[in-house]
Amino acid sequence: MRSIIVASAIAVLMSGVGFSAEAAQCRDAKGKFIKCAAAPMAQPTRCKDAKGKFAKCSAPGAVPVK
Repeated sequence: MRSIIVASAIAVLMSGVGFSAEAAQCRDAKGKFIKCAAAPMAQPTRCKDAKGKFAKCSAPGAVPVK
């Protein structure tokens, strides 16, 4: 009897793994599966020189813009 309870508990825990994989899929407002949007890309760092013009960040006196 105890082995049946242990086996059923393991089966329930194993089935939870499948649910987490399904949660990773994207759905629209109606609940249909759609292609997931790609992660937004990081903005490149832009720098300005002492005169306020955009310059390469490796230029002397260039400061990153926030």
